[in-house]
Amino acid sequence: MTENEALDTHLQELRRGTVVLACLRLLRQPGYGYGLLEELNERGFQTDANTLYPLLRRLEKQGQLTSEWNTDEARPRKFYRTSPAGDMLAAAMAAEFRAIAVAIDSLTEEN
Repeated sequence: MTENEALDTHLQELRRGTVVLACLRLLRQPGYGYGLLEELNERGFQTDANTLYPLLRRLEKQGQLTSEWNTDEARPRKFYRTSPAGDMLAAAMAAEFRAIAVAIDSLTEEN
């Protein structure tokens, strides 16, 4: 494994949990998969459809998201929204993320 491949692997691991948090926060307003994918990428959460759609299904199965189909347009779309349980999870994850960031900053300041 090259140095760049190793870095890419570690960065992917680091980002994985942040995408969950970003989805829960962004879906406080109802959204569908493709629109969410675009917004995540625009905001710097690089992900792809092969990662996002299974994540949305998993979060829905866990009760963190709710969904409903919109059939008003020519192409039906499944809209997701963060559930109350998902809001609580997002708040806990954001607090933990901030605590980790402070801890990392303290390591950087010591060196």
